[in-house]
Amino acid sequence: MTPIVENTPEPARPRHPHGATAAELARALGAAAPEEDLALRGVSLDSRSVEPGDLWCALPGATAHGAEFAAQAAGRGAAMALTDPAGRERCEAAGLPALVVDDPRSATALAAALVHGRPAERLATIGVTGTNGKTSVTTAITRALLELGVPAGAIGTSGTSYRAADGSDHAIATVRTTPEAPELHGLLARMAEDGVEVVSMEVSSHALVLHRADEVVYDVVCFTNLTQDHLDFHGTMEAYYEAKRTLFTPAHARRGVVCVDDDWGRRLAREAQIPVTTYATRPGIDADHRAREHRADGYGSIVEVDGPDGTRTLHAALPGRHYVANTLAADLLLAAIGRTGEDVVQALGEAGTVPGRMEPVAHTPIRGVVDYSHTPDALEQALLTLRAVPGTGRLLVVMGAGGDRDRAKRPLMGEVAARYADVVLVTDDNPRTEDPAAIRAEVLSGIPEGTKAQVHDVDGRGEAIALAAYLADVSDTILVAGKGAETGQQIGGIVHPFDDRLRLRDALRDAQPARGGADDLDEGR
Repeated sequence: MTPIVENTPEPARPRHPHGATAAELARALGAAAPEEDLALRGVSLDSRSVEPGDLWCALPGATAHGAEFAAQAAGRGAAMALTDPAGRERCEAAGLPALVVDDPRSATALAAALVHGRPAERLATIGVTGTNGKTSVTTAITRALLELGVPAGAIGTSGTSYRAADGSDHAIATVRTTPEAPELHGLLARMAEDGVEVVSMEVSSHALVLHRADEVVYDVVCFTNLTQDHLDFHGTMEAYYEAKRTLFTPAHARRGVVCVDDDWGRRLAREAQIPVTTYATRPGIDADHRAREHRADGYGSIVEVDGPDGTRTLHAALPGRHYVANTLAADLLLAAIGRTGEDVVQALGEAGTVPGRMEPVAHTPIRGVVDYSHTPDALEQALLTLRAVPGTGRLLVVMGAGGDRDRAKRPLMGEVAARYADVVLVTDDNPRTEDPAAIRAEVLSGIPEGTKAQVHDVDGRGEAIALAAYLADVSDTILVAGKGAETGQQIGGIVHPFDDRLRLRDALRDAQPARGGADDLDEGR
């Protein structure tokens, strides 16, 4: 299958804007009608991305008010501003008529939806939320649909990509897992304009709290799991759960699919305000669809699923229970939008691996795998999965934790790594503005004294990967965890080129001559 990417990113808005008038927006937002009924062609949140005729949204921020950039927005051709009373004066001083509302952040989504002609209503929409699995599920759905010849797209951590009705492939650079509302509705409008039929989206907890996904009523939404992450933003697991739960209300979705493998999922199945279908992969859990057993099939798995209509067989392209769960989720979500049958099952099985998700970069004499696992639960699942692959010798893991993020999970990550791996190389993830050595120390603090694992504190991610390749022996497996398919490393406010897959592949190749063995390194990137 042709990859749905291309080299030159495209604008996150339609070529032919639907548009709306200022008076229409004022009525919808409950704002005072403007003196001049301007025609608005687009919506922007960032003053640097404004295009002529845009409604520019000047929102209050944690440290500054967006209205401080009103002159820049006006200079780029903004026609009007949407802001709160605190931002009105600065916007008008810059020559921008203002639509003034008390909560401009929540109003931004409605404005964007109206200006772009409510594009979500012209697409079949699937939303996926959960700590882990969002990218894998949305990617599997999109690739399966493309195998079936259905124009489809995905929005999420890896950016935005889609195949148009004319068969052309498109890639649009997006920064956040769930883009801000103006960008999101622009993307949906672009896809609808190009004849896309189905879009699968990752819906983050941040997006739900910050109204990024408002004004999209998904045809079906999915909850994969909830484990510790993002407590720097939410504060508590309860608040984290409540953010996820809002997706399962009539304001956001028509029906849902919920994994009940954990207590949070079982609670959500009870509390959801929309009809839900449940699924489980752990034994002894009651659900509408139960993965009864799975067995290794090469690097993937074959799974038998018991459901209301009997037993069916699915093929997961990647190993491990969590990828069985992701495949079952994708199958149920496709069924919810009317895509069923053996051709769908086959397409899911052939959808292939997801970049940076349990992605093999070498098979023999040493298996090298790169995975995005950056939470304690995800790391545990990845290590358990690789431990269970037939023929696995020792298990070496290169891991760390991101800076400027949830600090509470750092020692938990270290404890999990030492519990399941034979060799642990604690190194730098994306330190961002923090001291890398201090982050490593917090990770290392979770490793108990007397651990049977061989533990290394390695300054520099490239050095850690090279050391892992040097220490590994025939039949061993190296897991490089935390960054997945990212192609940069954030250190001190600068993004340095860095791809775990390339570094691991090269390190293993450099180590091969010393072993005298033939290699089997994956090429093609």
